[in-house]
Amino acid sequence: MIRIGAIGAENSHTIAIAKLINVERKIKECRVDYVWGETDDFAKKAAEAGQIPNIVKKPKQMLGNVDAVFVDHRHPKYHLKAVWPFVESGIPAFVDKPFCYRSAEGKKFLKMAKRKGTPVTSFSVLPHYDAFQQFKKKLADLGEIVSAYSYGPCDLKSQWGGVFFYGIHQVDVMLHAFGYNVKSVLVTKHKPGFATGQLFYPSGLIATMALVKEGSPGFGMTAVGAKGSVSMPIEGGESPYYNGTKTFTDMFKTGKEPMTHEQMLKPVLVLEAMEKSVKSGKLVKVAK
Repeated sequence: MIRIGAIGAENSHTIAIAKLINVERKIKECRVDYVWGETDDFAKKAAEAGQIPNIVKKPKQMLGNVDAVFVDHRHPKYHLKAVWPFVESGIPAFVDKPFCYRSAEGKKFLKMAKRKGTPVTSFSVLPHYDAFQQFKKKLADLGEIVSAYSYGPCDLKSQWGGVFFYGIHQVDVMLHAFGYNVKSVLVTKHKPGFATGQLFYPSGLIATMALVKEGSPGFGMTAVGAKGSVSMPIEGGESPYYNGTKTFTDMFKTGKEPMTHEQMLKPVLVLEAMEKSVKSGKLVKVAK
């Protein structure tokens, strides 16, 4: 049985993951045994809802008592500092989206994880939705993709990292669908609470993301190709966290990372460029 520690309880994801594992028992050979919360109330609520038996005052108190951890803060600037001592000790970790707030810190963390031989991964759950996988399969029938579009919630002024907080979802699905070789980005503000983000590819493809502060909370994608088009909502179904949770718990069991370190870091590089474009209103190159 793999004993898992949860770091962070403000976000709803911790409860959702703990329920899948501890309450619904949909993930075999794992249990969430420990939780640390940003406040006592957050920790207590997560422990009760997710049937997590132990609450700790400090995350490091889990060391020696867990076999794996996941971190789930609202603001990504807290992620890597929280899991660093665990990964350094050889304990595998899932870092909820976004992986980090600054790519420089992310590079140092991944270098350390590689040196220690500790498996880590990070992703938005959207690319793991069955609906997204269906969308991606249909792309093969479209020929060369000439236009792409997505929509979803995003607040450029979010207290939890601005465009990072929810922008990661659309960036992640765009990269999974159309490639990681984005060369530049442009964010254009419209009426208050609404903006578009454009990803520019070397092929000439421009993938446009509607960043909507107020409106329908769902996500969707469209692609136009030389041979046709496809458009569909990207919904999580009855258990939106299952595929993602199974992916990172499989890593806990096997030690095999489901994504390369480059794939984990590229969304952060894109978001950093978008953040700069939000401020300048200009086209910004994505760092290599």
